[in-house]
Amino acid sequence: MHPNTILLQDIADNTLLPTAVYTGDNLMIVFANQAMTETWGRGKQVLGRTFSEVLPDSKKEYLSNQALSVLKTGIPIQARDEKVEVSRNGVILYYYFNYSFIPLYDSDKNIYGVLNTAADVTELHESREKTLKADERLKMAIDASGIGTYEINLTTREVVSCGNFKQILAVDELKDIDVLISKIHPEDLAVRENAHREAEITGLISYEARIISSGQSEKWVKITGKIIRDLNGSPQTIIGTILDINEQKKFQEELKKQVAQNTEELRRSNDDLLHFAHIVSHDLKEPVRKIKFFNNLLKNEAQDFIKEKSKKYFDKLDQSAQRMQNIIEGILAYSTINKSIQTVEKINLNEIFENIKTDLELIIKEKGAILITRELPDIQEAPILIHQLFYNLIQNALKFSKPDQPPRVTIKSSIIKDNGSDFLRIIIKDNGIGLDPVYAERIFNDFERLHSKDEYEGNGLGLSLCRKIAKRHNGTITASGKKDKGAEFRVSLPLRQSRSAI
Repeated sequence: MHPNTILLQDIADNTLLPTAVYTGDNLMIVFANQAMTETWGRGKQVLGRTFSEVLPDSKKEYLSNQALSVLKTGIPIQARDEKVEVSRNGVILYYYFNYSFIPLYDSDKNIYGVLNTAADVTELHESREKTLKADERLKMAIDASGIGTYEINLTTREVVSCGNFKQILAVDELKDIDVLISKIHPEDLAVRENAHREAEITGLISYEARIISSGQSEKWVKITGKIIRDLNGSPQTIIGTILDINEQKKFQEELKKQVAQNTEELRRSNDDLLHFAHIVSHDLKEPVRKIKFFNNLLKNEAQDFIKEKSKKYFDKLDQSAQRMQNIIEGILAYSTINKSIQTVEKINLNEIFENIKTDLELIIKEKGAILITRELPDIQEAPILIHQLFYNLIQNALKFSKPDQPPRVTIKSSIIKDNGSDFLRIIIKDNGIGLDPVYAERIFNDFERLHSKDEYEGNGLGLSLCRKIAKRHNGTITASGKKDKGAEFRVSLPLRQSRSAI
């Protein structure tokens, strides 16, 4: 055998592309490389047999006729993505092939055989099927969601879009980007231009605009997109979506109106309530004062004639009047704290606490209380409110003392940093009846009482007022403690206020 013939034989035998040659009207197999025999699911014993003998029954006649047609006419046949049965270990499997039948000519240019090549494209076929199904599912999802999709060629300005896109824009034809721009409300064109300018940097487009439909009616849409660039970084294409948000916009506008209306009504109601509380509390002060005065006067004048049991009634009446006075004063303070503007000025906290000690002198002496105060820095706040804040806290510490132990109140401070600003933290710690951690937050609620009014006097507004004052100064107040182990209040206030009044 000629060396060139041997070389060609070796090449054909070892190539991965299934290859075979058939001759004669019965298409006898005169050559089949290993790749082809494996495709048929057979060995080298196929040589000398006919093509139809190695073919699966379902394709026997079809493929044989194609090969014979090439043998007789000389017209090659090429097929793509053809489904073929293949027998592997006695099991019939289905594969997809691209194959060809090519006529072979002798030196006299007569057809003597057919060259058959094939390529297994099963994986490619399955991938294509999955892609098509995924695309179909995506299209169905997009159609169901009401979203429109578009693709703009920035060179030709041509627009390719789905049905929803045209439906949202209310157009039959969308040849180029100018049609899209013409549908945008003139007042919203600047919004679009700004979005596209930003997209030159970010690559992303997102804006809301009104679309003018037939009859000059308007509806809101949300347009998003992404700029696709070429290898040189030049913008080539924009792909994106459009969504009809008209109903959503209507709902938002209606919600804004309702919120604004409800807020105004709530503000008016709150103002009326605070005004009512102030008037009622102010008007009640004088009658309560007179009840206390005449009760004491009557008790003093008749003390030699009344029984001990009756004296207890006078005491009960005096206690009730005192509680009523406390409630009235608390409501007055609570209802007026936000009604007036307070001037911010430099405060000497040491003087504030000395004044509070003077105000509480009687109860301090009565209980034998000890107040330990360390040197405190100056601070910029509203003096009246700060005095009220710490007065309430110290009075609270003295009130909730243990009956068998003198109150001991320690006041110390430190400067801390919070979000880059300087804050003064003041800690007021006592040795009183303590605080269950469960109630550490609840005690700042309006009218919250953890003890009965018979055990401890109060109106339930003191600590609530403290929190309002701290918040008004852009500060915070928290509480902690344990039952029978005392309580601790932490107040954080800015060293300096950014405004001259609060």
